[in-house]
Amino acid sequence: MRFQPRSCLTILALLWAPTLAIAGPAKRLALVGGTLVDGFGGKPIRNSVVIVEGERITAVGSVESLEVPAGAEVVSTEGMTVLPGLWDAHVHLNINGHTDYAYWDKTYMAKFRDVIMPASAKQLLMAGVTSAREVGAPLDDVLAVRAAIQSGRIPGPTLYVCGPFLQHEPYPGEEYCRWGIKGEADARDKVRALVKAGVDFIKLIDQDQMTCEEVKAVIDESHKHGKTVVVHAHRPDEIRRALEFGADCLEHTGLAAAPEYPADIMAMIQERTARMDLGPLFWTPTISPLWNYTYIRDNPEALDDPSCYEGLPADIVKDIRDSFKHPDRLSYYQITPQRIPTLARKFGQLKASGLVLLVGTDSGIPLLFHSRSTWNEIDVWVNRLGVEPMEAIRAATYWPAVQLKVDHEVGTVSEGKFADIIAVRGDVLRHIDLLQRVDVVIKRGRRYR
Repeated sequence: MRFQPRSCLTILALLWAPTLAIAGPAKRLALVGGTLVDGFGGKPIRNSVVIVEGERITAVGSVESLEVPAGAEVVSTEGMTVLPGLWDAHVHLNINGHTDYAYWDKTYMAKFRDVIMPASAKQLLMAGVTSAREVGAPLDDVLAVRAAIQSGRIPGPTLYVCGPFLQHEPYPGEEYCRWGIKGEADARDKVRALVKAGVDFIKLIDQDQMTCEEVKAVIDESHKHGKTVVVHAHRPDEIRRALEFGADCLEHTGLAAAPEYPADIMAMIQERTARMDLGPLFWTPTISPLWNYTYIRDNPEALDDPSCYEGLPADIVKDIRDSFKHPDRLSYYQITPQRIPTLARKFGQLKASGLVLLVGTDSGIPLLFHSRSTWNEIDVWVNRLGVEPMEAIRAATYWPAVQLKVDHEVGTVSEGKFADIIAVRGDVLRHIDLLQRVDVVIKRGRRYR
């Protein structure tokens, strides 16, 4: 493959627009004719009808049982699978596939709020992601972008945000999105500051480098304010402390090239999942960036997809592309070939343990673009790891809403919930990779695609 910079960048410049004109929600929509997979896991509804009034779904049925109201705008979904809008439970809007974080932050931090993050958000939405957990970004920027999406000024998924990571020490140069913890009182103060700012959940990392009192204080204070706690699970003691002190959701497959999770960790997971009074334990494995790395390294044609760069100015696109001229040389992925053979075993351990797996991707990290990341994760689950398609879809629709305690509003196509709906031509339950080409995107009653 030979990349022609001028021709590709010219095309991208033509595609780019700072914002997408967003019409208000139609007074009444009727999606008619497709096979509905509603997110609850039951039998799909053939020849389905979904009625939307304003932002919400008012009726769900079939052409035999539900009459289309007079005057409704009819959207034909014949030949399509209709689903809840997808969730991605692990995204970073302030990064866009560039391979040098230090350079990216130094060069583009001033453009995060008005250029970088809006482009990421639009890419996710156009890929059918109508809700996303943003798991680490500068606080003021991510709150501003969330507000801009909520008001309709820019297109994007509904964002659930944590702002900066909480950890023992910020990494040098990354204090803008990492807050250090110094003692139990400071841990509680930092959580209260984030809650007051308006975050939706708390993110904790490197908890194995913190004191037990600090970890316990972060989790306890978060729960006092009704916030769930998401934690990194890269190292054994990160996992042990998360489980010991009651974290709600663990992130990444972790343990580098270790062949499996240790027996004591599996025992702790199984003890926790047996506690029905505590609700489900959640885990977001973010497995596809690792699983797909060697394929992308050796077959980089996917990185030419214009959707990866939509909404970004040509100079930034060139900078991103220049950063991976030699994908085989990236330090970020050098140990990944050793990790790949361990992934199926560790994923299987988690799946068999009784916890609930969520679809999340680490979208934005090197070589992983927001327009492609979510369907790639689902594809690996189904076509490489043997997850049933219905189970994978629920992990990308119903269960993330439960984890964030917003399942009364989103996560399924059902009466009373927000009209977050996508439709894909073909049978997604048989061909899950059809999700790479979403034909209809409706978010809160507004049609974006």
